[in-house]
Amino acid sequence: MAVPMAVMLALGLWGLDRGGMWGDEGVTFMVGRRTVPQIWHLLHGVDAVHGLYYLLMHAVLAVHPGEVVLRLPSVCGAAATAGLVAAIGVRLARPRVGLWAGLLYAITPLTGHYAQEGRSYALVAAGVAAATLLLVRALEGRSWWPYGAVLAVTFLLHEFAVLVLCAHAVTLAAARVRGAVWRGWIRAVGVAAGVLIPLVRVSERQSAQVAWLRVPDWDTTERLARDFLAVAPTGIVFWTSIALILIGLGAGRLASVALPLLLLPPLLLLSVSQFRPLFHERYVLYALAGAPLLVAAGADRVAGALRRLWLEGRGVPGARRAEAERAVAHVGGRRELVGAVSGGGPGAARGTRDGGTNGVAAHAPPEPPTTHPTEPVDSSPRRPRHPGHLTPLRHPTRLHRLHRPLRPLRPHLLTLAGVLAVAIPFLHGLPGYRDDRSADRRPENLAAVAALVGREVRPGEPVLFLPSFWRVTASAYPGPFAGVRDLALEEPGARSGTLSGREVGPGELRARLAGVDRVWIVAQSNLLPSRWVPGDPADRVKLDVVDGEFARGRQYVHGRVKLALYIRRMLPQDPSPLMRPPVSAATPAPAPPRPAPR
Repeated sequence: MAVPMAVMLALGLWGLDRGGMWGDEGVTFMVGRRTVPQIWHLLHGVDAVHGLYYLLMHAVLAVHPGEVVLRLPSVCGAAATAGLVAAIGVRLARPRVGLWAGLLYAITPLTGHYAQEGRSYALVAAGVAAATLLLVRALEGRSWWPYGAVLAVTFLLHEFAVLVLCAHAVTLAAARVRGAVWRGWIRAVGVAAGVLIPLVRVSERQSAQVAWLRVPDWDTTERLARDFLAVAPTGIVFWTSIALILIGLGAGRLASVALPLLLLPPLLLLSVSQFRPLFHERYVLYALAGAPLLVAAGADRVAGALRRLWLEGRGVPGARRAEAERAVAHVGGRRELVGAVSGGGPGAARGTRDGGTNGVAAHAPPEPPTTHPTEPVDSSPRRPRHPGHLTPLRHPTRLHRLHRPLRPLRPHLLTLAGVLAVAIPFLHGLPGYRDDRSADRRPENLAAVAALVGREVRPGEPVLFLPSFWRVTASAYPGPFAGVRDLALEEPGARSGTLSGREVGPGELRARLAGVDRVWIVAQSNLLPSRWVPGDPADRVKLDVVDGEFARGRQYVHGRVKLALYIRRMLPQDPSPLMRPPVSAATPAPAPPRPAPR
């Protein structure tokens, strides 16, 4: 667990201060710096789904209000998830499967992207991974209440995490558990769902917040699959990952946990979104944990098959092969079979004893039933709990002499080879990782827009935000906006219980706009001109007046947001008849101002 966590922590901290927040991070920063009563007031009208996260960020930002601190909880959440994925792999398979799975999760580009965002999604992924590990522990006889408590907290961080219950139910069904196990799971789930119900009722009234989502199409599904299933979305690494996932489907208990986690939450949300659009990849980021588990399990099965083929290719006959199959190697405090299960067994040993040329089998203890080469073996000196466990050989020195030319690769060398194989796609994709740590790779850079305001807008000049959401720029970076005049604002967001503040009515806004000849607009970059009809009356007035009575001067665009200067058009005055020029000397209309280059 420690190695994947350390790698994820290093990748998360790399380039964390990228020099600017984007819109959603600006909302987190703005809300997190309000008082607890102000946050509670806000949640009654908007963003209730993020309420617990905002309260957490209020405590975090009280330490130091900065961009790095804003993103640190997500980095820690991603590191915890990498460690939990490794722990699941160790518990359901073996240590090297857990190590490989945790490292694969850590180097997946989508994981690193959300590990560096000041939003709740990396923490939700950690909660789901912890709940999945606790589910496995509960199936082994532990209490269900830690599982239910972690689920409750995770659901409060984001309610779409509830889809993981479908994956866990399939895991229980695949394990064919008894009725008592089902009853324990249902009780734990009932407690978590009971905590979630009030949040669902409130967030349902705030569903207009996700009205911007669209019905997902096949391209959306394909992009999600490429982001989830491999470290690289194309090329040999992608197809190798797909092949290993298919091989990993035969990994027994691990596959019964990882496969439903990987498939069911995304597929369910994609299906529901065909009727009511709710899908975004970040809402099901937690499902990504299933892919590295399956890839690591597939790689382990391939390694075991190659090891068996190696022994068979050496043509080891009779008792020598049987002894090689029973050889064990120490891995930490545990043992695992390193020989191949092919052609051995009690029959082979008896054949050598009857007519073989060496006497090793005559001194060997009776061979227990064959164990699968990937099953861990208890290393304690006590008698094995069941016949499927192997016992150590009584003559390791003699076996070492006889099989010295045939000794397979040591397990720690195989583990190291897997780690190096994980490092290859990471090094290959290093330029992409570096680019993702640039502020330009986010939808917008509010810091750059605020810097433009500080450079271009003179103190006292009027500013409009269109739509009003982009007032988050001034909330996240208030310094450059300190001297400007916000024409539309009536009451700030902290006092009004809103994200962007309460604006004046349409009539008052028209009167204020009538008194200015130039106005700066902080707007969505695809607006003005636009066919978009805002739902907010004040935003409609801004769009109508500015688009109809003003001409654009210079503008600066940063992703989805732009800063533009609009100057009032000069209306032609109707001269008296004596002053009108002759018809033949008509004056040409002035040319519209040339827009600044984008």
